[in-house]
Amino acid sequence: MVGKQDHGIVHRIDKDTSGLLIIAKNDKAHLGVSEQIKNHEVRKTYRALVRGVIKENAGTIDMPIARSKNDRVKMAVDKNGKNAVTHFTVLERFKEYTYVEVTIETGRTHQIRVHFSKIGFPIVGDLVYSNGKNPFGVEGQMLHSYKLEFTHPITKKKMELTSDIPDYFKKVLKTLEASKV
Repeated sequence: MVGKQDHGIVHRIDKDTSGLLIIAKNDKAHLGVSEQIKNHEVRKTYRALVRGVIKENAGTIDMPIARSKNDRVKMAVDKNGKNAVTHFTVLERFKEYTYVEVTIETGRTHQIRVHFSKIGFPIVGDLVYSNGKNPFGVEGQMLHSYKLEFTHPITKKKMELTSDIPDYFKKVLKTLEASKV
């Protein structure tokens, strides 16, 4: 049918990122959640382990993102790119790593990964934006879609869904416990 919206995946996460995503069961739900995403009404919270020790307890990364001019597979900070805003709060500091909670105002492709790499704190295990360094041998980056908050498009109830970090992520954090700062 022409103009009909397909139901299915509404909120995507990067390949090798764990956690929550939104899948609509019907067209009305898909349109309702898509509209909330477009209007920045869906709150997306992530957990990540980054390489390096972030000194600030919280911060905002406000840098536009566009497709990389050097590598069409990558995204990059680019003054001519689309607005991209990432907020973070430090949860724990370790000798060489920082565990952070991240919320995004915008949902650009690879946004969290690009922003943290640009400020010198790449996501652990991210083969694309961290020069391939993966000291813990994890499969995929240590970036987890932890919480989604939105209004149910049919019932209009406020929804808050969470997903605990996966076991491999917990194992790495446990390994780092001895090096807490």
